[in-house]
Amino acid sequence: MSNHVKSDLEIAFESKMKKITNIAEELDLFEDDVENYGHYKAKLSLTVLERLKDNEDGKLILVTSINPTPAGEGKSTVTVGLAQAFHKIGKKAIVALREPSLGPTMGVKGGATGGGYSQVLPMDDINLHFNGDIHAITTTNNALAAFIDNHIQQGNELEIDVRRITWKRVVDLNDRALRKIIIGLGGPTEGVPREDGFDITVASEIMAVLCLASSIKDLKERLKRIVVAYTIHKKPVTVGDLGVHGALTLLLKDAIKPNLVQTIEHTPAIIHGGPFANIAHGCNSVIATKMALKLGDYVVTEAGFGADLGAEKFLNIKTRALGVTPDAVVIVATIRALKMHGGVNKNELTFENVSAMKDGICNLEKHVDTIRKFNVPVIVAINKFITDTDDEIRYLKQWGQMNGIEVVLTEVWEHGGTGGVPLAETLVNSLNKQKQPFHYLYDLSDSIDERIRKIAREVYGAVDVNFSNKAKKQITEFKENGWDNLPICMAKTQYSLSDQPQLLGRPTGFTLEIRELKASIGAGFIVALTGNVLTMPGLPKKPAALNMDVDEFGQAQGLF
Repeated sequence: MSNHVKSDLEIAFESKMKKITNIAEELDLFEDDVENYGHYKAKLSLTVLERLKDNEDGKLILVTSINPTPAGEGKSTVTVGLAQAFHKIGKKAIVALREPSLGPTMGVKGGATGGGYSQVLPMDDINLHFNGDIHAITTTNNALAAFIDNHIQQGNELEIDVRRITWKRVVDLNDRALRKIIIGLGGPTEGVPREDGFDITVASEIMAVLCLASSIKDLKERLKRIVVAYTIHKKPVTVGDLGVHGALTLLLKDAIKPNLVQTIEHTPAIIHGGPFANIAHGCNSVIATKMALKLGDYVVTEAGFGADLGAEKFLNIKTRALGVTPDAVVIVATIRALKMHGGVNKNELTFENVSAMKDGICNLEKHVDTIRKFNVPVIVAINKFITDTDDEIRYLKQWGQMNGIEVVLTEVWEHGGTGGVPLAETLVNSLNKQKQPFHYLYDLSDSIDERIRKIAREVYGAVDVNFSNKAKKQITEFKENGWDNLPICMAKTQYSLSDQPQLLGRPTGFTLEIRELKASIGAGFIVALTGNVLTMPGLPKKPAALNMDVDEFGQAQGLF
């Protein structure tokens, strides 16, 4: 008897998908609503939203997690498994996810399609080029960069200061060699020499703009507002000043349409947009979520990394653009990860250690406390591993009872939707209760520094915030430019509640360091950069790409 544990890719390839036209029919979509990309993928027309605008919204469940560890939490897996579980108990459910970025897929993070028997398919296509959305964003971003440099080369009518160009080029790869470059070398005909650099595509403001836009018209207006540089008189220069917002919108006319796929159990999945949560706002698109809410009775979506990053930004940023707040929040944790937050080394996680759990559960407690500040019901989902012991599970459930927190065990990796039925049923009971008024963590009338302080204190547990001289100066400039009434998007390490990755558990007594601010006026938020967060990641010593290949039939290998 073989002890071989099937990989996610093996499980995916053994699964039989339905034709995407059948999935669309189950959602009561019309033939003209669906643009097929082969047999198993499609794009959905924006006319769906207009046609169903008067339909009542379904229930929205946001899935988040504790701070991620190398032990793994399985947030995407639980998100997919929960949607399948709703399907199992007879509910019309849809899962709404972000698109994976190719850079981390080839690097170390892995994909974002779930795992085991709770995956979205075709997982190899979704984790690679999918339907071309990220490529379209890359092209749009770099077209704008070319327009800026051409404007300068052709006389610089707007008097752009080449030392104050804030727009970077992008590529959807982890390529540290491109972080800082010099362009325009070679003489007068080759452009104006200047410093430049690359970000990863998912850190581009155009990705954030696409994900927060509510229509093509709104997309164009947001693109128009993007600030790309400053003049020699230190005045902002926008895409609208360059007159290229129409062209940029044209390049995104297909990318703005959400993508329809399916889970292993044929639950409909809408996957669209993928901004990083430790750099941008970390949520799938507003259009995809709105469409899912009109098509399903229960919509399960996720936000990137832990509740201190993705969930906070979903609740403070995305809901303001979406016009809808979650009916419940699920926080995913594993006993393995709690032990790591309690100081256990990764190679010792298979041994029972209730004491370490007691030390590490403070991280989970803080995230529960954060979600409760928004006045949203919260449930803890424990993603079960085979090494979890009865005593460890018993301690977790007792902790939940003592703190008035619903703790539900899930086994969706191994059992698919069936393994998530207890969680789905718990949520149905919770959602039958009257929804409480949603509470934002800060008001947009608060000053920029006060908004940042509220996030730092209320979400991270910081005692104070220290602003660099550069950040202080930028706060003054942003106020002068009329940008002081926008939500805050924190750029922070995902591994810790603090801005110091090595501080696990629930750090106390620390001061959050704000090194600089970035005005993402098109997206509609102010980015506050902390610590050493990079907008262009690098590859590890042994990238995941070393294990990847393709066979003679074109079938992917080694992709998780």
